[in-house]
Amino acid sequence: MFGSQNMKDMMSKLQEMQGVVEDSKKRLENIYVKGDALNGKIRFVLDGNRKLKELFIDEEVYESLEKDSLIEAMIQGFNQAIEDADHVNENEMKSTAFNILPGMGK
Repeated sequence: MFGSQNMKDMMSKLQEMQGVVEDSKKRLENIYVKGDALNGKIRFVLDGNRKLKELFIDEEVYESLEKDSLIEAMIQGFNQAIEDADHVNENEMKSTAFNILPGMGK
């Protein structure tokens, strides 16, 4: 019987932890980061879960750049956005880990 109660307590704690993680993911859906290239003529907006929410390419860019230059600029802007989203996501998950298991989020 003693083991059964421990198992129930562990399952309850796991469900609580899953809820906290889901809450964090929902918060991250409402945090936006931006990456841009060519002085904002190409812009990516991602949420904290690293999902692309917006892509903007100024029409002038299509007319003035070669295909390879456009691709290079897009990669640069996207990589900037994903790095920022990674940073936001990592900080949120550390905070979540700290709240679930004190000492773990350090």
